[in-house]
Amino acid sequence: LQKELLKYKQEARNLQGIKDALQQRLIQQDASVLQLKQELLRANMDKEELHNQNVDLQRKVEERNRLLAEYKKELCQKDRHLQQHQTKLDDMLRQLSAASYQQVDLERELEHKEALLAHCMKREAEE
Repeated sequence: LQKELLKYKQEARNLQGIKDALQQRLIQQDASVLQLKQELLRANMDKEELHNQNVDLQRKVEERNRLLAEYKKELCQKDRHLQQHQTKLDDMLRQLSAASYQQVDLERELEHKEALLAHCMKREAEE
């Protein structure tokens, strides 16, 4: 009986050792699971932050696209105004050029008439 008792005690010690080793392994696995849960939580928080940043960047891009469209619209309007003013300027320059030619013609005609008048006055003075 004593041999059997010793045998069972030895078996109990072996089983206790196995149990302790399994408990230690379970504790390590629990620690690993906890660490993985923390990493998953951090990853999810990072993912949420990146999502929020992405949403914010998309909003900024949309705002800039809207502003760009407004600027393009304003630029087109200013181009149209500039073309209208350029056309008016060209018309005025043509009118000014025509007026200058007319002024030159009138000045020549005036000089001619003044010469005729001087000639007539000279002839009248001689007579």
